[in-house]
Amino acid sequence: MPGLCEDDRCFDEILLHGLDAVVREAKGDLLVVLHQLGNHGPAYFRRYPQAFRRFVPTCDRNELRDCRREEIVNAYDNAILYTDRFLSRTIAFLEGQRERYDVAMTYVSDHGESVGERGLFLHGVPYAFAPREQIEVPMFWWMPEDSARGLRVDLGCLRERAGKPSGHDDLYHSLVGLLEIETPRYKPQHDVFAGCRR
Repeated sequence: MPGLCEDDRCFDEILLHGLDAVVREAKGDLLVVLHQLGNHGPAYFRRYPQAFRRFVPTCDRNELRDCRREEIVNAYDNAILYTDRFLSRTIAFLEGQRERYDVAMTYVSDHGESVGERGLFLHGVPYAFAPREQIEVPMFWWMPEDSARGLRVDLGCLRERAGKPSGHDDLYHSLVGLLEIETPRYKPQHDVFAGCRR
């Protein structure tokens, strides 16, 4: 795909290519999971198109030891900038589906990344010793007001809930609860929506 794929890799926006056809052909409700490359190191410079090379100089090598910390951080920040663009385009796509569906989006990283804090880089330090940069990750939910009404979610309550810690264990239970899927594996204490559904 021109502009989205170069050499042996594609940028995350390729995940949106053809998604309109998937939605158009869907029968009934739909859950779509998009698994990004995101900011996975060490080759941060390969995670964004040239147009997103705003923070310079960058580390443009696979071996971080061959780069200065500033170059690594700049390449990482460029990848963050591109992730922001990807999420913005995903939300714009979902906005276009609101007539047919109650739309919502969640975003969560699988792990954090060290970019030189305390002399550490990348990820994978055993959890018991890992710095917060590797274990505290962003998670957010986007849901327009009309979708919240359709999904019976009190957004005011959810905004209050957002101030409390959440974790990866909460993702499954929150999705199952939001979609009202009945399963004996569901644990309401891990559902961020549990106290916020009407």
